[in-house]
Amino acid sequence: MLIEDVPGVGKTTLAKTMAKVLGVEFKRIQFSADMLPSDLIGVNYFDVKKNEFVFKKGPIFSEILLADEINRATPKAQSALLEAMEERQVSVDGVSYKLSDDFFVIATQNPDEHGIYPLPHSQLDRFGISIGLGYPKREFEKMILKSQNIEPDSIGGVSYLKQKAKEIYVDDKIYELILTLGEISRNMYKPGLSTRALKALLEISKSYAMIEGREFVIDEDVFVVLEFVANHRLEKNAYKKIIQAYHQG
Repeated sequence: MLIEDVPGVGKTTLAKTMAKVLGVEFKRIQFSADMLPSDLIGVNYFDVKKNEFVFKKGPIFSEILLADEINRATPKAQSALLEAMEERQVSVDGVSYKLSDDFFVIATQNPDEHGIYPLPHSQLDRFGISIGLGYPKREFEKMILKSQNIEPDSIGGVSYLKQKAKEIYVDDKIYELILTLGEISRNMYKPGLSTRALKALLEISKSYAMIEGREFVIDEDVFVVLEFVANHRLEKNAYKKIIQAYHQG
């Protein structure tokens, strides 16, 4: 998940809360211009006592990793996440190390900043969804000011929720809808939504249906989440153009 918003609106708090609610391991790393891939993945070092090289794991070995201000790091450092996000593994000196099956990246970036390195399309496409938090409504901001260190309860763990989402029924017409939206995007943009993006659209639609208390996906689920799947891959408000073109036939 990619979160793009101004500083101080709760991006880090959201990531920590998700980890707490799901009962998974959470680690945060602050991306910066002098960051090296080894700062994220880890490094081999020579252990004098053991008389051999030992791999010291980096913060990427977690279940939820917060990549804070990812666009402040150089493309070389950013690329350290590519293999992890796609394969759930990292490679160091020719050796592959498996990550958790529940490994999930939450990356934040601040818009309109100087001295940043925009994420390439190949990396943007690996984020299943992007969101912006915005400033909270007045009543909620007052609650934030009055309440500190709220500890959310676990709701059954990420494995339980993933299994429940898998059980959501998807009719063939929903698959056809998603494929049609993908074709429309490819006619409107170069490149359009990738197969990975369409898969994300399907999975997130199922999760949204589960949140809404249904055991099946409806068209509206797909239309609602399309914004968050498409806006970082194409352009802002691209989803509106795609949905409009769909309804126009």
